[in-house]
Amino acid sequence: MMKTDIQTRADIFLLVTSFYKKVRNDHVLGPFFNETIKDWDAHLENLTSFWESSLFLKSKYLGNPLEVHIEVDKAHDSAITQEHFGLWLNLWFETIDELFVGDYANNAKQRARKMSTFLYLNIFQARNK
Repeated sequence: MMKTDIQTRADIFLLVTSFYKKVRNDHVLGPFFNETIKDWDAHLENLTSFWESSLFLKSKYLGNPLEVHIEVDKAHDSAITQEHFGLWLNLWFETIDELFVGDYANNAKQRARKMSTFLYLNIFQARNK
């Protein structure tokens, strides 16, 4: 299969669904996601909109990822660690590398790296409030 860059919403949907298939089956990450997310179809569409907005600068995404992640951390007794974000990031990079190559693919990696750092630092900070 010849890899191309991420170009369309369909590409992003493929990335998101392939990635979360791995996450759901991961013995460390899976429980956080599988216990929290009740409607996977809606969640995957929402995340596709998030990444479409992030990568293609479209303004379709209206959610608050930080608030959601803080609530998930609270629901799991402040159990989210740097390890979880590292595993998440490694699976994200692995999935991108399996499916795509190019500037948008690299941008998706960079944005995920920045987002994971931002979320982890703010989750940790929220624990002390």
